[in-house]
Amino acid sequence: RVNRPYKKQKYGYVVDFADIRKEFEQTNKAYFDELQAELGDELQTYSQMFMSREEIEKQIRDIKDKLFLYDLSNAEAFSTAVSQIEDRKEVLEIKKALENARNIYNLIRFYGHFDLLEKVDFKRMGKMLDETARHLEMLNLREALQNEVDGANLLNAALENVVFMFRKVSEEELRLSDELKDALRQTREAFVNNFDQQDAQFVNLYDELKRLFKKGNLDEVTQEEMKKNIGALEKIREKILELNRRNALLRAKYESDVKYARVHKRIMERGNIAERETDLQEALVEVKEAMDKKVLQNDHLLEADGFFTQMMQQSVIQAFGRIANLNAETARFINSLLVREYMNEFQGI
Repeated sequence: RVNRPYKKQKYGYVVDFADIRKEFEQTNKAYFDELQAELGDELQTYSQMFMSREEIEKQIRDIKDKLFLYDLSNAEAFSTAVSQIEDRKEVLEIKKALENARNIYNLIRFYGHFDLLEKVDFKRMGKMLDETARHLEMLNLREALQNEVDGANLLNAALENVVFMFRKVSEEELRLSDELKDALRQTREAFVNNFDQQDAQFVNLYDELKRLFKKGNLDEVTQEEMKKNIGALEKIREKILELNRRNALLRAKYESDVKYARVHKRIMERGNIAERETDLQEALVEVKEAMDKKVLQNDHLLEADGFFTQMMQQSVIQAFGRIANLNAETARFINSLLVREYMNEFQGI
């Protein structure tokens, strides 16, 4: 240790401690035991701080043993081999071994045992860890979809993170790989841009996209598979774009208010409420003008959902009573649609 210069002292002191290994180990053990009591299972993360050179060398041998079947000298060959594994547990074990290699690399640099860096190409292992982690994420997403752990966010994540275990063989395959990635991106964007995910057509297209994804072949490397997947994605995207186009036209009828566009569609799906679609639109516009004015005048109105529901009911009866034989059940149906839309918007849903 070097003491700081004190007052008029010109130099600090270099203090060399000798023959204190026993005391040093006892001190470390006491600190280790204290951490054990405080951190419990999390101690594994910190225990590597106390590794000796011999322990680090043993860890390197253990990592090599766990990854024995894989070519650690060729990142592409390693990635290809890992991409063919469907067992999540096996991929997870590979990931853990590579994470351990990353930690060992940091320890080697910290302790200055730079000769040990020659035993393994740690930088290449870092790239292997990235590939393994992405493949594990893909397997997790597939399993979630197969187990019906569903939702738009899940599929969006799957489409965003789809892994292409692709290695250059020819420029044609590179071109197809780029086309497939672009088709995935455009299809995902088209689904995200749809504001009515309860629409039966949207649900059907969504299920079609899930079925394609569940096949698990979006990341195939053969030209034939890539071409088939590009074609399938293009058909789905064309249909969702057409649905989005019609939705945009309907939304414009309500001054771009998606709440009323969705309610319009739910009422049309039910049928037998309005003879003409223009009558339905006029009635909803009347409700919209009345309710938006009331909400604007009192921004706390939506906090009293019971009172708001009654107020909405009055507007619905008044507007729809002129275009249809409005019975109590139909009035409640329309009212529930509108109230839910306003409440969801108010709550940020």
